[in-house]
Amino acid sequence: MLPASATLTLKRPTPPKAAISLVPMIDVMLILLVFFMVTSTYLNLDMIPAANRSEAAQSPSTDSSSASSGAVLIRLAADGTATFRGQTLTDEAFAALVQQRPDARILILPSGAADMQALVTLMDAASRAGATNVSVVRLEASP
Repeated sequence: MLPASATLTLKRPTPPKAAISLVPMIDVMLILLVFFMVTSTYLNLDMIPAANRSEAAQSPSTDSSSASSGAVLIRLAADGTATFRGQTLTDEAFAALVQQRPDARILILPSGAADMQALVTLMDAASRAGATNVSVVRLEASP
């Protein structure tokens, strides 16, 4: 037997601190990243309306009443100049052309080397002149 003066002290083991694992959080963030990357490819991010090939190919009829409401094709050159039927348009001439045909569909065909600012400026000028139906046409290679 042990003497009465000797006391037996038992030390309770301290439980280890729980470590917060970051691995599950990183896994969730990676899954969210992949999810948003995949779904973003399905979004239609066309901010400027583009005309379909079939819509742009429609030719206006020869009737004088419908000629004023037909499509007007404006070409935008690489240097930023707008042309209509081979003639260079100034800002005033473009505004007059749009005002003569208020219901006409304005189709803008930019050159591949045209500056984006020139395209936006031309679209703004069409809007200021009263055009309500402005589209950008892009040419695609035939298969």
